[in-house]
Amino acid sequence: MARHLFSMVEYFKRLAEKHVPQLSFRGETKDDWEEWHQKAHARLLRLLGKFPKPVDLAPDVVYSVEEDGLVRERVILDTEEHMSVPCIVLKPLGMKSDGTNAAILCSHGHGAYGKDAVWGDRQSQDLIQNIELHNYNYGEQMARRGFLTIMPDLRVFGERSDGGDPYPGRDRCNVHFIRGMILGVYTLTLNIFDMTRVIDYLQTRPEVNPERIGMMGLSQGGTMTSFTTAVEPRIKAADVVGYMGTWAEFGIGYANFCGSQIVPDIFRYLDVPDVVGLASPRPLLIEMGARDECFPIDEMAPAAERVRRIYEAAGAAENLHMDVHPGRHAFSGRKAFDFFERYL
Repeated sequence: MARHLFSMVEYFKRLAEKHVPQLSFRGETKDDWEEWHQKAHARLLRLLGKFPKPVDLAPDVVYSVEEDGLVRERVILDTEEHMSVPCIVLKPLGMKSDGTNAAILCSHGHGAYGKDAVWGDRQSQDLIQNIELHNYNYGEQMARRGFLTIMPDLRVFGERSDGGDPYPGRDRCNVHFIRGMILGVYTLTLNIFDMTRVIDYLQTRPEVNPERIGMMGLSQGGTMTSFTTAVEPRIKAADVVGYMGTWAEFGIGYANFCGSQIVPDIFRYLDVPDVVGLASPRPLLIEMGARDECFPIDEMAPAAERVRRIYEAAGAAENLHMDVHPGRHAFSGRKAFDFFERYL
C-alpha cells in the first residue's frame, strides 16, 4: 500500500533534504571564485528586484545632546517618496569634523525595541533587560571606542511599527511581505535600500571618512549586514553576529525567519553562506555563540566553514575572522573592537 503524507511541514523538509541551490559555491580556485562571485552577485540583485527611486535625504537633526562622554543626535532621513527613516547617531564627545573618522552602521534585530537597545536606551527596565540579555548596545559600545555609529529603525520596527501590533495575532513582517509581494516589492529589498541611503548620509557627515564605513548587526541585524554588504561595496568591513546556518536548517527546518528576511527564490539559487560569502574579499567577522538558542552552533559552524572556503578561493583567507564565544544569542565583543579598529 502506498504511504500517504498529509503534512506540509514534512513535505517541505523532504524537498529541502537534497536540494542544492544552483549558485552555491563549489569551486576551489581564484578563477572559480571570480566566476561565481560575478554570477551570484548578479543573481542576488535580480532576486532583490528594483530598488525605489532615491529622493533628497533632507536630513533633519531633531536634537543633539551630550551625555556621559557621547554626543547623541536624533536624525530623520527621507529615503524614497513615501518613506522616512528615524536614526540615532552617536559619536565621542570632541570628535573632530575633519573627515578622517570611521563610522559603523549598526542594525538591530527582530525585537520589540528596534534601534533603542542598540544605541543604549535604558529608560525602562525592559530595555535594560534586553540590553543585558543580548549585550545589545553595540552601537553605544562602538561609539565609546571612537567610532561614529548610526542606528536606524528597519521597516515595521521601532518608530516604523505602526503602533507595534497593527495585525493582532500575526507577524507584521509576514503581512507586509505578502502584501508587498503582490506588487513585486519586498521588505528585505526596501530595508537594504534604506541602509544604502544611510550610507549616503554617512558620507556627507563632516566627521566621517567616506572610505571608512563598516556595518554590523545581531540576528536580523546579521541578516541585514549580510545582504547589504553583499550588494554595497562602500561597506569596507562587516561583523555578522548570531546569523549563520542554512536555509534548509533554520529556514525550512524550523522556520526561524520572517518575511523581512527573504525574497522569493532565494534558496533556489543561493544559500546563507553564499550570501555572506559575497562580502569576499573584504574583511568579515562572523560571531557565533556556543549556546545560541536561535541558531544552534552545530549548524552555524559548518555553514561558517563554507564561507571560509569562499574566502580561501578568493585568496583572502586572512580577511575572514570568526569568534566562537561561550555565550548565547548575543554580541560577543571579544574580537569586534580590534577588528573594526584594524580594518576601518
